Amino acid sequence: MTLYETALTHKSASKLDTQGNQVNNERLEYLGDAILGSIIAEFLYNRFPNQDEGFLTQMRSKLVNRSFLTDLTYQIGLNAYIRSNTNNTAENSHIYGDAFEAIIGALYLDRGYRVTKAFIVKKILPSYVDLNQVQHTNTNFKSQLIEWSQKNKQEINFETTEHLSGDSKTPSFITVITSDGLPIGKGEGNSKKESQQNASHQAIKYLKKTDAQSFD
Repeated sequence: MTLYETALTHKSASKLDTQGNQVNNERLEYLGDAILGSIIAEFLYNRFPNQDEGFLTQMRSKLVNRSFLTDLTYQIGLNAYIRSNTNNTAENSHIYGDAFEAIIGALYLDRGYRVTKAFIVKKILPSYVDLNQVQHTNTNFKSQLIEWSQKNKQEINFETTEHLSGDSKTPSFITVITSDGLPIGKGEGNSKKESQQNASHQAIKYLKKTDAQSFD
């Protein structure tokens, strides 16, 4: 497979190379995560010269979290090219954000840091990202859910389990959120924190859809 084909191949659709090793986008995702974080950090440092470290850290977190990258993947149409043998459900939607990071990793290896930076700063951010909207959006879904539960005196519980699938050495985490014993959200991620955030996001969507108490 080419570098970019590999970047679009989830571990559930892994191919074997000539040495019998499974080929998927996990390594490229790891690399792309670091490169993207570096580019976004430098961009924000230059874009907001009068803001402190706390503001810059929060903005970077919003721009590189899986939910944001998943939405971005859909906006640019990349989701249609991702190879996966899993059901495309909300709890494994991180697959799309992971693939975006893997593409960044592949672009870096193919064309270098300068071209990759230009792609993000001159193509992606101006066309698909509203920085003002991002600045005023709260993406800490777990915090929002906990605040809602306290305000409305509803008990919620987070149950997170670790999973290893197939021959992958990298674990994934699945979180199920219940309210008064009933499941209201489920999410998967590469870390416990990420899975809880994804599950909280789904829980909030569910509660809003079912006309539960508002999140105002």
